[in-house]
Amino acid sequence: MYIQTISESKYQTFKQCKLKYRYRYVDRLPEPEESNTDALHFGSYVHKIFENGVKAKSEEELVRIAEEVRGSYKVSEKYDGKDLTCIKNFVKFNEQLQETVATELSFEVPVKDDITLNGVIDRIVKGKDGGYLIIDYKTSKKEKSKVDLYQDSQLKGYVYAISTLYKVPINQIIAAHYYPLTGTFVHVQYSQPQIGQHLKGIVDEVWKIRKCKLDDMKPSRNDFCNWCAYKSACPEFNTLNEVTKKVEELKAIKESSDKNRK
Repeated sequence: MYIQTISESKYQTFKQCKLKYRYRYVDRLPEPEESNTDALHFGSYVHKIFENGVKAKSEEELVRIAEEVRGSYKVSEKYDGKDLTCIKNFVKFNEQLQETVATELSFEVPVKDDITLNGVIDRIVKGKDGGYLIIDYKTSKKEKSKVDLYQDSQLKGYVYAISTLYKVPINQIIAAHYYPLTGTFVHVQYSQPQIGQHLKGIVDEVWKIRKCKLDDMKPSRNDFCNWCAYKSACPEFNTLNEVTKKVEELKAIKESSDKNRK
């Protein structure tokens, strides 16, 4: 199965479960409606506030932005007040940062031969010393430690992308998670060998995908199943008839959506 461009989410999805990869990236099935969790909507909502309010200097400005964009997201009542907590923490965090050079940056950079890496970075800040700070906003309850971030493949991909796009050495880039619900800021700095090893892993995984046949794309039961959007279409948790019915339903939704786009 030939692919040329890979994202960190594609890379991780294939490693986690080949059937999930097939549903999402080969069959391009929409995620079942029941998979659209409250947490996902809240996260998207907060991200949009921060994107639009990157230059905001006060809580009042961000509250106005929140009111403008909230209608575009299905935010559960259980999150009432949590957006204000995020806003309050963000204002304090934001005033410490230097020049923001990009928000929601879409990138595609070469990795090796005919393989490229793409993705979207929440925010990039340039320091007075010429270094760069990559910020990935996280609204989840579970926060990662610095040790966790050293193993974070997504941030490693972001660092490589910024190094390539802005022509800056790896050791002048800091990558971080910012948790607005608590105001926690966790950052790391990778070495050139660490990034090199990560790129090798991406190339190896791309070749595994290229060699993989549709019949080989079987489900893998693991810790990620609890958060899988396609759990209701997985033979590990449903009968064959249930899976067939759900897949046909998703295919019909996809076909209808494709027609509407035309």
